[in-house]
Amino acid sequence: MKTLIVVIHPDIELSVINKRWIEELSKHPDKYDVHQLHKVYPDEQIDVLAEHKLIERYDKIVFQFPFYWFNCPPFFKKWLDDVLTYGWAYGSKSGYKVAEKKIALAMSVGIDEDEYNATGKYKYTMAELTRPFELTFEYVKADYRPLFAYYGIELNSEKEWIERSVPLYMDFLENLS
Repeated sequence: MKTLIVVIHPDIELSVINKRWIEELSKHPDKYDVHQLHKVYPDEQIDVLAEHKLIERYDKIVFQFPFYWFNCPPFFKKWLDDVLTYGWAYGSKSGYKVAEKKIALAMSVGIDEDEYNATGKYKYTMAELTRPFELTFEYVKADYRPLFAYYGIELNSEKEWIERSVPLYMDFLENLS
């Protein structure tokens, strides 16, 4: 079965990493369906029923986005608030439509990885900083998987460095289990 990649990037045309990942994913239409929220909903008015139907079709879902200000883009938070509704995602016997689906995050991160630890500049690991996502998806009984992060975009924007991210990301997706 295909994996759904939900891309949340406010300006994908100016992206270097996320745009490149989408290009690579598009070479494998038999494995991945890419759903770009900002392209589908440029006015950020989410069709909740359409999103429910889309999510229900997949067993593996990856949310791909740039990590900035120690969080996700605001449209991802809006998507979570609007789409993970009572009676569909949680809270009733007929709910829990996301239950047991494998859910993961794939993020491009501006700062180097060694800055994200107890002794680093930002004091916390990426796993700690993304704990609210883990709890959210556990709350709706999804199978939250370890995240993928590619670090250092602020300091490394040359093509070779960007290209190194592609096989790492694709390997992560292939081994999402």
